[in-house]
Order: sequence, then structure tokens, then C-alpha cells
Amino acid sequence: MALARRVAAVIPLVGAVTTAAALTGAAFLTVAHAGCDEAGRFVRTGESIEFVGGCVNGADLPAAPTADNADNVDRFGGSQKP
Repeated sequence: MALARRVAAVIPLVGAVTTAAALTGAAFLTVAHAGCDEAGRFVRTGESIEFVGGCVNGADLPAAPTADNADNVDRFGGSQKP
């Protein structure tokens, strides 16, 4: 009876460790096969810091709102308010 209690107490621990190992392996595989050869780096240029390299092209990102139309921008959707 005591052996059964010990085994029953260890089963959740073994399950948790197995799940953690599987999720860690999945995370490593995802990062390894992400398709980005260069991770990028931060470079100080004068008074600002600029991100150079990486998989994201700056032309693919939407333009930041200017000060004169910043009140008309939906902060969560990025589109113009009706």
C-alpha cells in the first residue's frame, strides 16, 4: 500500500517534467528552423540606437503616425478612426 502511494505521488512529477522537456524541445526546434540567418544587432548612431540586420525589413513595417494626425489613429488597430 505504501508503494502505491509513492508511485501515485511521483506520477504527476514525471508528467510535468516530461511536458516541460517536450515544450523545451519544441521551442528549440522552432527557433532553429525559423529561417532567419542573421539575428540582427543594435548600433548606436549619434543620439539614437538603430536595429541593423535581422529578418524584418523596415519597408515591410507600417509608417509611424506623424504628430499632426496622431490623434486620429486607432492605437490598437493602427487604422484611421471613423
